[in-house]
Amino acid sequence: MFSKPEPAGSKRDRTRALIVETALQSFRERGYDATTIRHIASEAGVSVGTTNYHFASKNELVQEFYLEVQQAHRAAALPRLESSRDLKERLAIVFHTGLDQLTPTHHHAPEFLTAAVSPRSSINPLSPESNASLAIVENLFRTAVEGADHKLPADIAEALPGALVLSHLLLAMYWVYDDSDEQAKTRRLLDRGMSLLAMALPLARLPMLRRPLRELLDLIAEARS
Repeated sequence: MFSKPEPAGSKRDRTRALIVETALQSFRERGYDATTIRHIASEAGVSVGTTNYHFASKNELVQEFYLEVQQAHRAAALPRLESSRDLKERLAIVFHTGLDQLTPTHHHAPEFLTAAVSPRSSINPLSPESNASLAIVENLFRTAVEGADHKLPADIAEALPGALVLSHLLLAMYWVYDDSDEQAKTRRLLDRGMSLLAMALPLARLPMLRRPLRELLDLIAEARS
């Protein structure tokens, strides 16, 4: 059984925190498939009924896992963003630190993807249940854009973070299938993509390209809604 510090708060809050901590450690070490409500309850030293009282399903605990990963992403990215005002570098920081947080779970990532791929899955990254964790990612991209020295039109800069969130999700999906050492192919793909983006974004200042780019960003935003 895992050794855990005693959480503060009411008994109810302590029990809930213990269940969450146990589930998150199990997801990291055992993966999605082997982590069951019964296993979580046993490791936490509570009954299955108590676990179900706090969390109606395993997938509710997966959302806690998503939040933990993205909170760690934010904690890793924000200090590094202070080191640069270059837009390309700042966006690359958000992407790379996001991959860094996923790396320890790569062995079990296909299990989570299989469970999440259905549009009806409550752990689909675009599901309403995933909004809180996805908002952290979008806010990181927004911080990266707003703190950069660039000459993008205001409407393009405003719409860009939402589109980058989808890029982040697509990159993560590619990462799941990447069996190269330390997922080096994913990192190369990201770096090349950032170089292309750095060349393409200044073109948004040209009147003939600004409108179609804005329409593309609006289309991406509609696809997320």
